[in-house]
Amino acid sequence: MKIISRLIAAILFILFFFFALKNTQEVTLHFFLGYERTDPLVLVLLVCFVGGAILGVLAMTPIVFRHRREASRHKKTVSTLQKEREAQQLAQIQPPQPDSVVPPQHLI
Repeated sequence: MKIISRLIAAILFILFFFFALKNTQEVTLHFFLGYERTDPLVLVLLVCFVGGAILGVLAMTPIVFRHRREASRHKKTVSTLQKEREAQQLAQIQPPQPDSVVPPQHLI
């Protein structure tokens, strides 16, 4: 499996590398207040991709933390239920104790 994933990664790297070589023409980006910036197309695409990935991860962060919090709460619940079950099984294994024992001095 490790070999297959590395092979796929190498193929994707080669494809993206040749894509970058084919898209070296200059692109002018026009910002607000008359600011312009000229960069290669592949660099602009890379910056946009990385920016989108970062925004996607930041958007998922609250959900991930909520799931982790719920998972830890469920683990605590499971551990308490397991302790209760072990206590019940231990109680079933032990022989029953007598309700009351008459002291021997009253028998005489």
